[in-house]
Amino acid sequence: MTEYGRGRAPEPWHPEDPLYGEQGWTGQATQQGQVPYAGGQQQYPQEPQFQDPQFQEPQYQQYPQQFQEPQFQEQQYPQQQYVPQDPQLQQQFHPQQQQLHPQPQPQPVYDGQGWDTGQGQQLQQQQLQEQVQYQGGPAPVDPYAGADPYAQQVATGYPGEAPDLYTTPEAFPPPQPPGRRRVDPDPVDEPETEEAQESLLAADADEEPPGRGGRRAGRGKGGKGKGGKPKRSGAACLVAALVIVAVVGGGGYYGYSYIKDRFGAAEDFAGSGSEESVDIEIPKLAGLGQMGRILKEAGVVASAQAFVDAANANPKGKSIQPGVYTLKKKMSAAAAVAVMIDPTKLNVITVTEGMRNTKVYDAIDKKLGKPAGTTKDIAQREAKNLGLPAWAGTDPKLIDPLEGFLYPTRYDLGKDSTPESLLKEMVKNATAKYTELGIEGKAKELGLENPLQVVTVASLVNAEGKNHDDFRKMAEVVYNRLKKSNDVTNQKLQFDSTYNYVKNQSEINFNLKEAQAFDNPYNTHFVKGLPPGPIGNPGLEALTATLSPDHGGWMFFVSVDGHTTTFTKTYDEHLKLVNEFQERQKQQKNGG
Repeated sequence: MTEYGRGRAPEPWHPEDPLYGEQGWTGQATQQGQVPYAGGQQQYPQEPQFQDPQFQEPQYQQYPQQFQEPQFQEQQYPQQQYVPQDPQLQQQFHPQQQQLHPQPQPQPVYDGQGWDTGQGQQLQQQQLQEQVQYQGGPAPVDPYAGADPYAQQVATGYPGEAPDLYTTPEAFPPPQPPGRRRVDPDPVDEPETEEAQESLLAADADEEPPGRGGRRAGRGKGGKGKGGKPKRSGAACLVAALVIVAVVGGGGYYGYSYIKDRFGAAEDFAGSGSEESVDIEIPKLAGLGQMGRILKEAGVVASAQAFVDAANANPKGKSIQPGVYTLKKKMSAAAAVAVMIDPTKLNVITVTEGMRNTKVYDAIDKKLGKPAGTTKDIAQREAKNLGLPAWAGTDPKLIDPLEGFLYPTRYDLGKDSTPESLLKEMVKNATAKYTELGIEGKAKELGLENPLQVVTVASLVNAEGKNHDDFRKMAEVVYNRLKKSNDVTNQKLQFDSTYNYVKNQSEINFNLKEAQAFDNPYNTHFVKGLPPGPIGNPGLEALTATLSPDHGGWMFFVSVDGHTTTFTKTYDEHLKLVNEFQERQKQQKNGG
């Protein structure tokens, strides 16, 4: 219930109106005081009760006892059962009959000039009772005069006299007919500010929020302190204090860190570092900032900003390549940059185009700190387990089954790198590239027997040529000399690179007669056709030139100055170039 002692039903007028309430809507001013029952007993006010909104009516005030007829008082309260003293009339007013024959509710009467104020109803009530007493039966029902519909509640009166309060300046407006009444909305209880703040701290978890129709039932133990104010929980205050301290402290720390990093000198170590080394891998497309963070996390430099500053200060600082570097811990940023700008300091193995396997094996042993020959022995012993394709040669004449399958590129080394892991990675890259180029399907188109011969031709082209244009013409020379119609060289390639491969050398000036007499399957001065396998690891340009040769009809080539390769179609042109080459060689020997 609200503070006015009512339920949810609307009030037609404000409860402070002295004329609050009505009697059968007579509009008559009620008198102040308490109304007794018909029997003369003192009437006590009823307690406010919840009622159905459809039947609830506002409370009203009664006339004092001295101004009311006893009969009217008996009709005034239908809540008390009326029983006449005349025995003849008691049967007619039996309670059951009253329930079966309820009296009609009085309605306001309009007399043409205004609404009836109800002053004539007392006389009508008296006449009705007289008819009941002398006629011996129920009185006829008057639709405009009956039991008071608003007498369902007992109203408390105002003490003292009842002046005409409608004439005073503070008076409320006079009551309106039922059809003109407006329903005032229920007042909404606003939440208490202190209680809302206290709920934020969640100190008293046992409190219940106020309901819609009234205020909260009560508080738990210790809900309020002195003066009715809610107590502050000690735990809530402590939590709030800790939050404030954390926010202020954290903000100050981060603010200090930001100012220091933004405007202060970056932290840096001094010197070339400690004795402890660490392998640092710089990924591809990494910027200086990312490099600095990687080095800082590994303990090489003191801060990423110091490394960035040192790299920007070095003219070659922006040319640092990705890869694995062996660096010392606690190095100055400038010392770390000096190591990383040197390509030779990279902990990598780079297989160049045309590079032979023997040199690759030596590089792996050196980088991994293995005894000389370790990787070569593994390659020969584990060749079948390193991932070679099915079409790789199994000819016993092959010097090295892995020749041509260690694809030229850079390989980064790490702590877990081994000869086996590196060889497998190289073979995997070569096989993937050969598959991408489709050399298996193009072997027959080029007049070759199998894909291995495509790789072999590419290795020869890579060994003899100088650039891509040379590669295409060199491939044309190979295909023309392999033709059965070749009666100039009799299908011999006569490449010096094959003889050097067998001898594991790279010499230009060697005895030609000795080379022609040297019996070896790889020596094209001695045998016809292609060698059993590649003589090196061809690069991408040599491979693409082999698959798309220059169809210029070239048969011969020679490099007179050692830098430029000249191609000819006839043997006479070739002999002329050979004579020029030999003359140049004599001049160099004589110091000319």
